[in-house]
Amino acid sequence: MPSDALPRRFRPRLTPAGLCLVLGLIALAMAVVELDARLGLGPGLNALLAPGEAARALAMHFAWWPRLAMALLAGGGLALAGVLMQQVLRNPLAAPTTLGVASGANLALMAATLMAPGLLVLGREWVALAGGGGAMALVFALAWRRGLAPVVVVLGGLVVNLYFGALSMVLLLFHQEELKGLLIWGAGSLAQNGWQDVAFLAPRLALGTLAAAWLLRPLAVLELSEAGARSLGVSLKHLRLAGLGLAVFLTGCVVSVVGIIGFIGLAAPNIVRLAGARRLGTRLLWSTLLGALLLATTDLLLQHFSGVLPTLIPTGATTAALGAPLLLWLIPRLNLGGEAPSREARAIGTRHPAPGRLAAWLSLSLAGVTLVALLVGQAGDGWHWTTPGDWALLEWRLPRVLAAAGCGVMLAIAGTLIQRLTGNPMASPELLGISGGSAIALMGAIFLLPAPDNLTLVGAGTLGALASLTVVVALNRQSGFQPERLLLTGVAITALFDAVRAVVLAGGDPRGQQVIAWLSGSTYYVDLTSALTVSGAALLLALAAIPLARWLDILPLGGACAAALGLPLARARLVLLLLVALLTAGATLVVGPLSFVGLLAPHLARLLGFSRAAPHLAGAAISGALLMVVADWLGRQWLFPEEIPAGLMASLLGGAYFMWGLRRL
Repeated sequence: MPSDALPRRFRPRLTPAGLCLVLGLIALAMAVVELDARLGLGPGLNALLAPGEAARALAMHFAWWPRLAMALLAGGGLALAGVLMQQVLRNPLAAPTTLGVASGANLALMAATLMAPGLLVLGREWVALAGGGGAMALVFALAWRRGLAPVVVVLGGLVVNLYFGALSMVLLLFHQEELKGLLIWGAGSLAQNGWQDVAFLAPRLALGTLAAAWLLRPLAVLELSEAGARSLGVSLKHLRLAGLGLAVFLTGCVVSVVGIIGFIGLAAPNIVRLAGARRLGTRLLWSTLLGALLLATTDLLLQHFSGVLPTLIPTGATTAALGAPLLLWLIPRLNLGGEAPSREARAIGTRHPAPGRLAAWLSLSLAGVTLVALLVGQAGDGWHWTTPGDWALLEWRLPRVLAAAGCGVMLAIAGTLIQRLTGNPMASPELLGISGGSAIALMGAIFLLPAPDNLTLVGAGTLGALASLTVVVALNRQSGFQPERLLLTGVAITALFDAVRAVVLAGGDPRGQQVIAWLSGSTYYVDLTSALTVSGAALLLALAAIPLARWLDILPLGGACAAALGLPLARARLVLLLLVALLTAGATLVVGPLSFVGLLAPHLARLLGFSRAAPHLAGAAISGALLMVVADWLGRQWLFPEEIPAGLMASLLGGAYFMWGLRRL
């Protein structure tokens, strides 16, 4: 027997049961400590059934015990929904938060609070169910022509999630006071003041669990290939519809009670799969139990340290903050079953015979749109054409147009660089979490540094973007930048950004209003000096990208070919990543992290015929500037005298375009 066989045979291996046992013991120990600290172990246990009349015992009966029960129910329900989604779509990326279900429920509740509060009297759970169901229906509509193909459904869910997030930010921006109470709830709050929410959620989750058990054998067929499943007479569309519909029902019930809880539905199924649970029934059982224990342990930990924390931290934000590093650790260990993008996938579109002439036409279009944005607009007496001599009005419009165009150029070039560097057409600063990493660093600088200037903010944002890029490259380099793995990395970093944003907004700090305005991507406060700085930086960084065009033509051929052609591979990647970080940080500082321009502009340039690196960079830069100038102008005119910030408007336009494109696939 080889000498190393014995250690391998007896190497301890953590099973799903062992994992749940360890986590259950930790949760039990923390619960005992909390009970002993609050009321004493014996009286605390008695308070569950017979609270008496003491104030502390009543608080335990009507607040602490219902909160623990709610954590167990909500965690189990979200994990069960996550298993169903991942089984139906055969994709570990699928979860309630990544397919838009949770954001759809949140948007519906915000809209009902503002426009139809009477609906909330009938039951907010029905409003949340309608919103989550509407989001999932939109995803179904986008993917129906492709037979609800898993990759198309996941991609549609990501776009819908970002799109509904942008719509929620628009409502929040215009109605901050009315929606202030929803900020904490939307971030995932488990606080309870009685047993009524537990009594509402428990029977619905029990019904969902029974339905999942009934669908167990049909859903197990989805582990076969599509051809194998059809040979058994299974209707894949209807089976997927039933499985995803049940997942939407479970998610809507949980979201309507506790808000958006991040990462439980994504992490728990993947953890039990890695621990050895392969069969669907086993994964349903252990994922549900693990999700309940994960959320309960996180909430107990948060309650234990709540007295020393400087601000209120919702549980949902905490699970996202803790789950993001966990998912980043899981990504290299997940068997996604995909491949690196093919050469054909890297070259979408046709090559235009005269890219210079096409670039000239694009530039003329940009000049015309810029002229319209400067001279045409609404005032108190309606639409009018401003004369070029009316400097009082142009002095207000010119900085906004310049800043929007400059940010569009930077995001477009950053998206083009990262797509060519990874060889992946779905890569962009927004979807890969680079904008989110930059935003985390910028929010940290705003809150931790005394009166940071613009140079300090740019430096902090660059470091955040560079850190996110480093994580993305480190986790995806060996897999050849596989699309699903890249998107999963971006989901993790974006979730961490969402957690930080939720904590900032829920804390009630006055600087939170400044953060909301900045996150929305408004150019309202940009003066002429700042606009010229942004435009100058965009021009300089664009010029810096031109000499790198040869690298960008060679890198998609692969590392071995690039090295054989004499390309200094490590140095080339480092320079390109640093340039992407600078471009992303500069644009994020002005228009926020929510724009789709970094994803959309390179695709538009390819579709127009810009295929080689240098023309592709030029076409994307002009397209990005055009998109942002149009977004800024539309945002100023659509709801006049109210205003939709340019970053959010670009998200709405870009998201609509991508949903239209997915529908035509």
